[in-house]
Amino acid sequence: MEKIMLLFYFAFLGLVACSDDPEPTFIDPTLPQGSFNVLRMGNFVDQNGAGSTGFVSLGVDSESHQFNPFRSSFNTALATGTVKVFLSTSDTFMADPGNGNPDLLAMGVVRNAGTNYFLIPSGVTTEKYTHVILWCGSVGIPFGNAPLN
Repeated sequence: MEKIMLLFYFAFLGLVACSDDPEPTFIDPTLPQGSFNVLRMGNFVDQNGAGSTGFVSLGVDSESHQFNPFRSSFNTALATGTVKVFLSTSDTFMADPGNGNPDLLAMGVVRNAGTNYFLIPSGVTTEKYTHVILWCGSVGIPFGNAPLN
């Protein structure tokens, strides 16, 4: 009886697994969808010998989501593992942890050289932000900034 049940079970799995249903399409919400319209862009200026280089932009995809992408030419010192990205109203990082700082918007942590995408939270207007800042929190120094023009 156990052999018959096992045979039935495997036959059922074979029927279910071999269906002609199409594979579901996964859409990654952290990546731009459709066309991407660049609104402003800039190149990183290295600070404190971190080797920061590359191209960054601000823009919107065809789904009206705003992104802050770093292009394939991007590089910085990543050995610390704590290089944070901020949109800023100036080229200078001015944190105010006790009160927050409306002139800074934390975007996330850079994990790799090359292409990186940072989704800007919905409802945030980016017009006031003029720079992207790379901040190394572990040593408390800027690794670079990019003016957005």
